[in-house]
Amino acid sequence: VQVMEFGGGLVQAGESLRLSCTASGLNLGDYGVGWFRQAPGKEREAISYKTKSGDYKYYASSVEGRFTVSRDNANNMVYLQMDRLKPEDKATYYCAIRTTATHSWRYDAGYKYWGQGTQVKVSS
Repeated sequence: VQVMEFGGGLVQAGESLRLSCTASGLNLGDYGVGWFRQAPGKEREAISYKTKSGDYKYYASSVEGRFTVSRDNANNMVYLQMDRLKPEDKATYYCAIRTTATHSWRYDAGYKYWGQGTQVKVSS
């Protein structure tokens, strides 16, 4: 299984980016998918999660109202639309596949497959 994220880049504060996540070797539609980020010198944090059914979306308070997660099962894609970006959103962003629901979506433990990350930089 390979998970891949893309779409990162350098933008100015207030602008938008859309991150994409896809996978080979599994059908994303069969799993909940989370987005995480890790800023330099900080711990990795969960920022968004979309359930397998697609009925529910969850966001960290730091991004709620600005970020939107969606999925396109027909094309095996999950997206993270990031609007009104702030300098503090600068981080490496990861897509992860949740294979067990023992823990909250916010915890790494439930995610078995991870992408390599894509960098987002926001200038002020």
